[in-house]
Amino acid sequence: MACNLTRSRAEACKDSVAGIKSIYLVDYGVLGTYTLTDDEVTNCTSATDFGLFEYELKGNNSFEQTINASRENGTVFYEQVLNITFKKLTKEDNKELKLLASGRPHIFIVDHNDNVMLMGKDNGADVTTGTVSTGNALGDFNGYNLTFTAMEVSPANFCTTDATQPTFPVSEFAGLTGTITTPTLVQV
Repeated sequence: MACNLTRSRAEACKDSVAGIKSIYLVDYGVLGTYTLTDDEVTNCTSATDFGLFEYELKGNNSFEQTINASRENGTVFYEQVLNITFKKLTKEDNKELKLLASGRPHIFIVDHNDNVMLMGKDNGADVTTGTVSTGNALGDFNGYNLTFTAMEVSPANFCTTDATQPTFPVSEFAGLTGTITTPTLVQV
């Protein structure tokens, strides 16, 4: 039977931390063909050059996956939810927010353990809710809270990175040939 177990799991060491370091957004459908090796994205080829947009994160950001299984229906799927916070309102971010809310990008998530996972690999990720907040008192939050949701037939796949340079993105990662746009500080 295809769903027989294949391994055991020992109690893990206390050597990891929580949180997300950054995300990379790619327009839906431009990544091309994926190669999965042992359920890990090891190669990704695209016929065209594409934009890979980096968003640095700090603070209150999370990624969770919920298993939705039905014995009655014989189905299982994974709901992937990414909650992110961008501090400070800008007209440039408002413009980009409209594009994010209208599209359904693929999202590479880099956690504080330098794991890279691909959210919305097959179906993309949608902005399902969000707020744009000015705050009230001088010390209140001023910025954007967004929730991206993806529904996939498998959990977010881990992605191979070069062992000598474990930070993402590296040119050796998954054959990416996209133009990487890193964030710039907007001075007012």
